Amino acid sequence: MTIIQFLVLLLIAAVCGSIGQSLAGYSLGGCLVSAVVGFVGAFLGVWLARQLGLPEVLTIRVAGETFPVVWSIVGSAIFALIVGLLSRRRRWAI
Repeated sequence: MTIIQFLVLLLIAAVCGSIGQSLAGYSLGGCLVSAVVGFVGAFLGVWLARQLGLPEVLTIRVAGETFPVVWSIVGSAIFALIVGLLSRRRRWAI
């Protein structure tokens, strides 16, 4: 995999991660964080799809590697929701 192919894959993951964060309603950070959320979402989404017996709907092939776009968006939305709920600031009433 060349550096250009890696950057294209990183860009796709960043777009999927930012869409997932938007759907969840939590923004965890900037573009690099969105790319990380996109990659984690891809792993989480593919795992969830396999557990439920669902097919891969839309995949993009870059340098022989497939990237599941739909499951990455779903997984990143779930991941952003979980992280957002765990890291929410809590206000204590006195």
